[in-house]
Amino acid sequence: MKRLKDKVAIVTGGSRDIGRAVSVKLANEGAKVVVNFCNNEEQANETLAEIEAAGGIAVKFKGDMMKQGDVTAMVVAAQAAFGDQIDILVNVTGGMVERKALDEMDFEFFEHVMRLNVTSTFLATKAVAPHMKKGASIVNFASQAGRDGGGPGAAAYATAKGAVMTFTRSMAKELGSKGIRVNSLCPGMIATTFHDTFTKDEVRSHVANSTPLGRQGRAEETADAVAYLASDEASFITGANIDINGGLLFS
Repeated sequence: MKRLKDKVAIVTGGSRDIGRAVSVKLANEGAKVVVNFCNNEEQANETLAEIEAAGGIAVKFKGDMMKQGDVTAMVVAAQAAFGDQIDILVNVTGGMVERKALDEMDFEFFEHVMRLNVTSTFLATKAVAPHMKKGASIVNFASQAGRDGGGPGAAAYATAKGAVMTFTRSMAKELGSKGIRVNSLCPGMIATTFHDTFTKDEVRSHVANSTPLGRQGRAEETADAVAYLASDEASFITGANIDINGGLLFS
């Protein structure tokens, strides 16, 4: 029995790396998935092809989750494709953008990182929550950086992810009366394009070897956690910021 059969899910930033793994996993569990992307339509097409090859159902939506109009249009598109009710929202959209120390950051850079990670989560949650009913689930993506302050030059990113964690707790309280659960994941070193871009190979090796499990995580392992949190199996879990880091940091 598929855990998410006939559920409708929206995955922001759902076309590559962790977002793609989440989109594919939710579809494999029976959900009808809206795969949001912003720039790379080819990656979105590849994600849809993977879902459809496995017998799943999905549509793509191009939109910038930092823009309220795009977020509103995404909800309209989801309802046009799959009906009025939305059961699952996964906010994957986010990123570091660039490593910068305090003296290298200007207002525009800091504000952009906050908008990319925090404002996007706020806008999607605000737009989708009114269309959710009891039993629905929101899963946000924070980061281990939100707990420990991040590595060199990651202050803006870590601050933004800390805000996502706090927003998750607040929404769990606010939306709980409607039966909507809100949780977040705090990934550590996951083998994705993120670390290909922002983390040196020797640092990745050191971090991986420092974990009790002695390796980096996989995008699919974060997706498995999302599917669990979105399912009825996690019906009494809300307001949690769950670590997925191989034991590198205990919270």
